[in-house]
Amino acid sequence: MIVRKILTLLALTTLAIANQTIAQSYDSNPSAQKMHYYDIADFEMQASDINYADHIAPILQRSCLQCHRPGGGGPMSFLSYDEVRPWAPVIMYRTAIRDRMGAMPPWYIEKDIGISDGFESDYSLSDLDLAMIQAWAQNGAPRGNPANEPPPYVVTEGEDWTLGEPDLVLTGPEMTRPEVAPDWWGDIGIVPTGLTEDRYVQSIEVKEVNDIPDDIGSNTVGGRYIWHHMTYSSGVLSEDGSFILPETRVGWPIHEVGRNADKFPDSAGRLLQANSALHLNAAHMHSNGRETTGHLEFGIKFFPKGYKPKYTERGPRTGNGVDLDVLPGLPNQELRNSVVLQEHTKIMAFEPHLHAPGVRMCLEAIFGHNKFTINCVGYDHNWVKQYIYKEDSAPLLPKGTILQTIAYMDTSSKNPNLADSRNWSGGGRRSVSNMFIDLGYSVTMTEEQFQEEMAARREILGNKNNYDVGCPLCWAPVPEYDEAGGGSD
Repeated sequence: MIVRKILTLLALTTLAIANQTIAQSYDSNPSAQKMHYYDIADFEMQASDINYADHIAPILQRSCLQCHRPGGGGPMSFLSYDEVRPWAPVIMYRTAIRDRMGAMPPWYIEKDIGISDGFESDYSLSDLDLAMIQAWAQNGAPRGNPANEPPPYVVTEGEDWTLGEPDLVLTGPEMTRPEVAPDWWGDIGIVPTGLTEDRYVQSIEVKEVNDIPDDIGSNTVGGRYIWHHMTYSSGVLSEDGSFILPETRVGWPIHEVGRNADKFPDSAGRLLQANSALHLNAAHMHSNGRETTGHLEFGIKFFPKGYKPKYTERGPRTGNGVDLDVLPGLPNQELRNSVVLQEHTKIMAFEPHLHAPGVRMCLEAIFGHNKFTINCVGYDHNWVKQYIYKEDSAPLLPKGTILQTIAYMDTSSKNPNLADSRNWSGGGRRSVSNMFIDLGYSVTMTEEQFQEEMAARREILGNKNNYDVGCPLCWAPVPEYDEAGGGSD
């Protein structure tokens, strides 16, 4: 008995040490960035052959110019070689950060863990992209033959929508913020849609239109805007058109500064009813150092008429925005939240939402004796991003799975996003307070739908030598059912 107790104690001690080691394996301090540098020779290319015209300009057009142009969120324009050339060393450094605070472009999926390339509208840089940028910058940033440069990147009025021209554009009210003032939260009213029939939305994109001249630069993305974020919903209008009926309310993803557009999967379009309106019920506005007047525009694209979604029931949301305890002056703080899935669930999008101390969030699935890291994502409060899974890559989790989110906080003086690293903070809406929420979304599935989804995934995988971290039961034996719908013995 004594020997058994000793062995048990040793086992528990070993487990505790292992867990502690795992917990500390990630250094959240922004100054401890792991740089991603690559040798172009490993890609069977010569550094002297890499130039702006043939290699760098196409990368910039694909992944950078949406922001780095006049009127964009970036502080400088990269539309021409002459504009790009002085920034070559900075571009090399900022892109090599890749998946942590400060990285450009702002796409923070860690590519060496979990699902790495199964996302919609993925504008991240590949290893080869980084190797070419690094070879080019280190070799003096040559231009190459200007005749080989891609056609100029042009954005004209009415075409500044990343998902293409919308079918419907709704315009919110004009709001003005003074040059300097406290942040403001409030309800700014309703915007009728004018729809005469129910339609399912394929995508929705929100942009701010304001009177800041395009040729005025900004040191931060927030410096060009007055909306920090906009929480909104929709629903059928009351008879007098003054409010939306509570029982008809449909939630929509939150608009935030620097956030990408929402593209819903083909199987889960979201309903916008006839005689409906958007309710802009929770605006968070800030002053940016210049008196600014602006409004929000909601660009909506619909699925074809007659479309019906396969999935309509939403899955649970994880995180904690209430009773947080974030200590001052301390890096590598971990916060955890868990939910048990009551139904089979397909995760459609992962959207880490933290506040200024936040530097990373991971999504894990615990099923049986196994723990699967679905994704880990760096976080920068200047660039809130969502990561929408492709239909054939979206995690398929059985009911009973423990879905866990882990947030990493850094309140040390090394975190440049903090106003003051000396202050304790709990939960709250202001950026100097904290939240820890996955704002992504999921859908629940019936047993039949779950088996159908896994069968399709097995077809993609081909054989058991290929493994899908987001589908822990894909290669499990397929259950047999009797005619009454129960499982066989």
